[in-house]
Amino acid sequence: MYISEDEVRGVLTYEALIPAIRQALIDYSAGRVEQPARLIMRAGNAEGHRNGWFALMPVIYGDAMGVKTVTFYPGNAQIGIHTHMAMIELLDRATGAPLAVMDGRLITEMRTAAVSAVAFAAIAPLHFGAPPKSFGIIGSGVQARAHVSSLRHVWRSMGDIRIWSPTRSNAEKCASDVGGRAVSIEHAAAADVVMTATLSAEPVLEGRWLSPHALVLGVGGIGPANRELDDEVMRTCHLIAESRDCVGRESGDVVGSGATIQAEIGEILARPESAGILRSGRVLFKTVGMAIEDLAAARLVWQQARERVKK
Repeated sequence: MYISEDEVRGVLTYEALIPAIRQALIDYSAGRVEQPARLIMRAGNAEGHRNGWFALMPVIYGDAMGVKTVTFYPGNAQIGIHTHMAMIELLDRATGAPLAVMDGRLITEMRTAAVSAVAFAAIAPLHFGAPPKSFGIIGSGVQARAHVSSLRHVWRSMGDIRIWSPTRSNAEKCASDVGGRAVSIEHAAAADVVMTATLSAEPVLEGRWLSPHALVLGVGGIGPANRELDDEVMRTCHLIAESRDCVGRESGDVVGSGATIQAEIGEILARPESAGILRSGRVLFKTVGMAIEDLAAARLVWQQARERVKK
């Protein structure tokens, strides 16, 4: 069975994806997932930051196995095509039989936003004395829009959406799409919850702009040489990782700053009372993306697509 992006769009919803990702993260931290480090090869298509990469991400979880091949070409943004593209193969764990091959671009987009929604839902009640209202987004691309859609499922009090992009017209277009407003980077960074989702290789978010109680969702800056967050952000935040292993190896913000990871989100989901998150201070959730998340999403897509075929 081949499942196109249009078919994925027709069956994958945040209502189903968010709880599936939540359980997958709990199981990952509990040691119930077999997931080796992703293999990354440089494409050699260009010099500097436009040099793309090709990655292989295998995983075994529950009754299924899967592998995602994903490319990231930063220069694609300048020519109007997606920077990330992917394919996912889903297999039956019991027999090794292939179940489906599907386009993985939208799955990657949605599972990334769903991970942040799961993290927000776990962290926010422990950190904020009252529900946060303002959301600052550094970046105006696919993940900006996806995160607003995903977070609205778990953040009912989101009201003030602030968008910053180095290209003002992009910020204004994104703000129009999500019901927000284009602002300065300092104003976006002063929100209760701040997300960074850029293609920058150098820090764009400075700690001096953050509110004393900020919750930061660090989504970009993937790769040990890339940074989105400056040392003050890393130094003043209680750092929670999607995975100690993956984030410690693949996040340039963590590698470059030497920051210490305090907990995995799956541990907090399983035992909120042991999180150690304070009402005062700042919290950072850092994600780099994992194969287990792709598998959880792909399994949902396959199940829904199979049901449609039966009908």
